[in-house]
Formats: sequence, structure tokens, C-alpha cells
Amino acid sequence: MEKKTIGFFEKYLTVWVVLCILAGIGVGYLVGDDIDWLSDMNISTVNIPVAILVWLMIYPMMVQIDFSSVGKIKGNTRGLALTVTVNWLVKPFTMAFFAWLFFDQLYSAWLSPDRASEYIAGAILLGAAPCTAMVFVWSYLTDGDPNFTLVQVSINDLILLVAFIPLVKLLLGITDIDIPYDALFTSVFVFVVIPLVAGYLTNRLLIKSRGEAWFKATFLPRLKPISIFALLTTLVLLFAFQGEKIVELPFDIVLIAIPLIIQTYFIFFLSWFVGRKLKLQHAICTPAAMIGASNFFELAVAVAIALFGLDSGASLVTVVGVLIEVPVMLSLVSLANKWRY
Repeated sequence: MEKKTIGFFEKYLTVWVVLCILAGIGVGYLVGDDIDWLSDMNISTVNIPVAILVWLMIYPMMVQIDFSSVGKIKGNTRGLALTVTVNWLVKPFTMAFFAWLFFDQLYSAWLSPDRASEYIAGAILLGAAPCTAMVFVWSYLTDGDPNFTLVQVSINDLILLVAFIPLVKLLLGITDIDIPYDALFTSVFVFVVIPLVAGYLTNRLLIKSRGEAWFKATFLPRLKPISIFALLTTLVLLFAFQGEKIVELPFDIVLIAIPLIIQTYFIFFLSWFVGRKLKLQHAICTPAAMIGASNFFELAVAVAIALFGLDSGASLVTVVGVLIEVPVMLSLVSLANKWRY
């Protein structure tokens, strides 16, 4: 059997993130307070430079989602039930628990209460947003059913529209972190609804006018470099504001990574073994386990910036989520292939 490989950018995503961290810290130290004007370019709670970059990141993901696939759920109901249950009724709450346990309890000797609260908030934002893009890569590498993967992503995106705001509000409220409801609503509208609607309309119009083959073989590949550029630029911008904090608190990166990694493995193993119990085929069980383990980190980064600011601890946690994503998920890909049945 031919060995499947991950794309060059995806394979070395952790390397690019580290380089962006270093570049951002360097920029922050070189220009200092001269970049503060960027953080003041706001309309309501939305930072305009960040909004543009996030749209460029998320739009290419949304444009490839075919929501007509939602009608093809027949025969995959058990797999989809597992996906929806874990992603929306389990994962957000276990992430909030692990964040509280580590940041508020186990790390209390190293973190101030304010810093712990911001880190908890960032983790909650990661846990409330199941993966939208990278799950296609993980499914491909484990011989997952591509049609099922598309259907579960489409359904998750539709649920995201109605469930993300109340979930985040609930979990932040439980952990005594107060945020304005209108700020959260504005963030989701700007960073989810607008690119989702734009992506859907583009998908329908281009396939109708140019054909599905041209859309997949020509249009989508052209978008990919834009998304990559936007992601890397966002990371440089984030760390230009975070640079001084990271230099002063490098140990915090390790502290943040530990509960995020534990959460990722916990959700994968939970989904995997429940899927086996439900007698799901390997091609269904694997993407069902991968989508919950992975995160929609682009959305988490954007909302963290909008709610807490570019230089916040919440934003830092979401970026650490990007940092650990690929190595941890590749280890799960290897495990899923080893446990093939």
C-alpha cells in the first residue's frame, strides 16, 4: 500500500510557528511601543488588521465545505452521533476542567490569579471550537472515509453557529471570567458567519459556472498560499505584542502546553474506544476521533484577540495550541494506523 504523506506546510507547521514566534519577538523588541497603533485600530471590539488576516485564514476553509453533504447522513448516523456528542457535550467541559485543574490549582505557585484566569479563558476558547480544516489531513493520512469527514465537518460548522456563543459564555461564567455578551456575539458574527456565508456562496457560484473539477483542481490550490500567509502573519503580529511577556515567562509555554496535550489525547482515546464499542468501521471511527482531538485554532485565536486583546494570556494559550497541534496529531495518526482494524 502506498504510504500517504502530509503536505510540506502542514508537516512542518510547528517549525513555521516557532520561526514566527522568534520573528514576532524580534519585531516587538525592535519597534517597541511603535506598533501600539495597530492594537488601537478597532471597530467595536474587532481589531481591523486581525479581522482581515483571520478572514484570509478562515475563508479558504469555509469555501471548500459543501453543505449539501449534510443530506447524506444516512448510514453514518452512529459516527455522526459520536462526533456531535463528544465535540459539543464532552470536549468543551473537559477542556474547562483540565484548564481549571492545572492553571488554577496545580500551577497556583507559579501563576498569579489574573494570569491563570486568562489562560483558562484561552483554553476554553480552544475546547469550544472543533476542527474544521486540518481534520481533512488527519482523515486522509489514516484512510478515513472522505465523504463522512466532509459531512461531519459540515454539521459541526452548522452547530458552531448556534452553540459556540452560549457554550463559551457558560464556561467562562462558571470559571468567574466575565465577558460582554455583545463582544462575543460580534466576534462570532465577524469570524464565523461572514466567512462561512462568503465561502458557501463562492462554492455554489464557482461550481455552477466553472465546474467542480476546476474548483477543486485550480481554485482551491490558489487559495492555500493566502491562508498560509495570513496564519503566519497573524502569529508574527501576536508575538510582536507578546514578545516581552514570553521572554520574561518562557516557562509558561511549557505550563500551557501540558493540559492542552492531555486534553487532546483524552478526547481521542475517548472517541476511539467509544467508536470501537459502537462497532464503527475504521474509516468512520478514525475521523470521528480526530475531529474532536484537533481544534479550530484560527477561530480560537481570533476570538481571544477580540475579547482579551493581542497581548493577553488568552491569546497566548490559543497560539500554544497551534504550536502543539501538528506533532501531537501526527502521533495520533501513527497510533490510529497502528491500531487499524
